[in-house]
Amino acid sequence: MGDLFAVDVSLDLPREVPATVLTALRHHLAPAPEDDEDAAVHAGDDEDAAGCAGDPGPFFGGRGPAYRIGGVVGGELLPAPRGWALTVRQEIHAELLDEVVAFVGDLVAHTTTPGVVGQVRFYEDEIPELLVNRAGTLLRIRPVPPAP
Repeated sequence: MGDLFAVDVSLDLPREVPATVLTALRHHLAPAPEDDEDAAVHAGDDEDAAGCAGDPGPFFGGRGPAYRIGGVVGGELLPAPRGWALTVRQEIHAELLDEVVAFVGDLVAHTTTPGVVGQVRFYEDEIPELLVNRAGTLLRIRPVPPAP
């Protein structure tokens, strides 16, 4: 699978976050079935991932060793003193990246976390794009390449 992106998200949600947002988030955090090693949101090959594009399953359902990005993939939503705390680290196929970023944008509309809430990095790149909350709107800030 050559078109993988590392997606990291860490943000807080208030107690008052709508139930529909929490329901959608919990759906996307549901672990992928143990026998589904070829899920589009985690390790697999291009043919299998393309076949899953119509039904991608949970965006943040990968658990265990990462396929290409190193380390571990996972996702956790926990109660926090002021609401909810979310941390996600996933390998996302390029075909799903726009949907995943749009979903993070939906979360940012409700977050209490200002500034940087995550990053997106093509697995072969060294420098990620930043995901930034600006007044409830998600911005993707691309790095400026270093001067030669």
